[in-house]
Amino acid sequence: MSPKPAEQRTERLLNLVIALLSSRRGFTKAELFEEIELYSEAASPEAREKLFDRDKAFLREQGIPVESYGEDPLYEQDNSLQRYRIRSEEYRLPEVSFTPAESAVLALAAQMWEQAALGSAAARALRKLRARGVLAEDAASSPVHPAIRTSDPNFAKVFRAVTDRTPISFGYRASAGEESTRSVQPWGMGSRYGHWYLVGWDTGRNAERWFRLSRMTTAVQAGRGNYSVPPDFDIHASLASLDHVFAPRSAAVDVQSGAGAELRLRAGGDADPAAGLAEPAAGWDRLWFAVTDLESLAADAAALGAAARAVHPPELRDAVSAALDRAQKFQAEPVPEYVPAAAARGTAAKTAGAQERLSRLLDLVPYILANQGAGMAETADRFGISQEQLASDLNLLFVSGPRYYPNGLMDVNFETGDIYIDNAENLSQPVRLSMDEAAALVVGLDTLAALPGAAPTDAVASAHAKLTEAAGTAAAAGTSLAAELLPAGTPPDLLTELQQAVTGARSLTIRYVVPSRDEVSERVVDPRRIFSDNNTWYLDAWCHRAQAGRFFRVDRILSATDSGKAATGLPQPDAQFPSSLFTPGESDEFVTIRLLPDASWVADAYHAERRAQLPDGGQAVVLRTASTGWIPGFIARLRGSAAVLEPAALRDETAAWLSAAAANYA
Repeated sequence: MSPKPAEQRTERLLNLVIALLSSRRGFTKAELFEEIELYSEAASPEAREKLFDRDKAFLREQGIPVESYGEDPLYEQDNSLQRYRIRSEEYRLPEVSFTPAESAVLALAAQMWEQAALGSAAARALRKLRARGVLAEDAASSPVHPAIRTSDPNFAKVFRAVTDRTPISFGYRASAGEESTRSVQPWGMGSRYGHWYLVGWDTGRNAERWFRLSRMTTAVQAGRGNYSVPPDFDIHASLASLDHVFAPRSAAVDVQSGAGAELRLRAGGDADPAAGLAEPAAGWDRLWFAVTDLESLAADAAALGAAARAVHPPELRDAVSAALDRAQKFQAEPVPEYVPAAAARGTAAKTAGAQERLSRLLDLVPYILANQGAGMAETADRFGISQEQLASDLNLLFVSGPRYYPNGLMDVNFETGDIYIDNAENLSQPVRLSMDEAAALVVGLDTLAALPGAAPTDAVASAHAKLTEAAGTAAAAGTSLAAELLPAGTPPDLLTELQQAVTGARSLTIRYVVPSRDEVSERVVDPRRIFSDNNTWYLDAWCHRAQAGRFFRVDRILSATDSGKAATGLPQPDAQFPSSLFTPGESDEFVTIRLLPDASWVADAYHAERRAQLPDGGQAVVLRTASTGWIPGFIARLRGSAAVLEPAALRDETAAWLSAAAANYA
């Protein structure tokens, strides 16, 4: 059976790296084509040239410094005489050591990206740093576990455009609802208010602009050309300026008495006498808000259905009415044909193909050299792969190397189940961090530094300084990316009290809003840790009433009172970030929901059990839930990008719920 194209590419790239590292003088293209047999399989000399150019660009993109130079200045423009090499001192990750405290915060910074687009990059970075003494397990000691989500479909393309300085264009829906095509020179990107934003120069409007990724209505298209980012640009300052761009506005929503417990938590804005509103009807309460994002408040009001009426300003009322109208029409569409397949399990999807495998191979060699005799099972677990895949990787390493110098091949032995590698000097050091790997860790450390109590500030600062020096120019990518995870809407003293309860092993009596039942409950809990899912923070605690571990949204905790020493001998949470915020039960129900492409994030965020692609580019996903009471409001919140397909009774119930909600705006 002939090797698959992806396997051939990985082998060719690995041999190219080995060859370019083997000679200080380097090789011409002709010499490389002779040395690396797989180049001979190109269909023509022109195809071979293009193949080499793509390989060279790919390696540079991964942070591998392929250098080209001409030996004779008279022939510098003659590409056929250019020589190529990789300087070992530029290739390897510089020697740097980390203290246990620094190791812990680096591991925590990497763990933040586990379920995000940079999850693979963060894992690769941590894998390389293990050779410098960083232990991933050290992250488990922290009582606070922040996590970043990047569910926007265009995140990876926008990030690549930011780091590569590539102009892009995309369809965009502004907050007022109008759509247009925008052409932008990306300067940076970051999260704020729970949303990801692109900051850059809008060439059509000749001004700096901010773009929320969730409002991009088409796939991002890369353009051509070069541009420079202003030397004084600071992504943190730029994101902070959004507070002034979107000044708070007064808004009002009438809510039925006894309903809207969660929405009431965020009320507290001053009434606007100029609004000229009549008094709310009997049995209704008027809630005033000071908001910077009417769209978000509109989604919250729509999710309450007939129990809420947006009344001010008119744009808010119109937004809720339009959202319910779109949701009704989408819910009424015929059920499409679909056959859901089991969804992939695990954390964020890893980058497939040559990139992931080449990186793993280049990390595997220094790991084994530093741990000769490592077991197959232990090593496979360390690299997050099966033992079969590890054996395939080791076999590829065994046959890789110079074509005409058999003695230059690596000696790889794992027949006894223990792995030994010899004669691999050129690959003995871990590769320097690439742009995305450095960005993931640098931004992770920046985020930890801004979170009170998340990690020791001195350890974060020193780890940041060492990492920046070790990453070299790649660390600059971190200045273009920012992630804010401050627990918005949560009193700082509450977060501090929860942290103290975790570290001091204290029980708490909490009053908690349960949105699915629209009620406030009281319970005694033993806090185990605090973690975030993007900009939403959760308390992981043992609930004495449920006699099980439960997650409580911190912004829904009305009060927390010390109730004495926590119980001992109770089950502890898994050391890793929770793979799901949902705890399965025997009586769970299954709901099939249709999602348009702009709502595709739901499948990952709600850990779909099964998925099916639909002709319109959307999906049909099967969600598991303890109850279905929240589903109609969830459909309304998604404003025409989601609809219930099954069960039929819930589909009818959702249609009726939406109709009753829309009647408030008739």
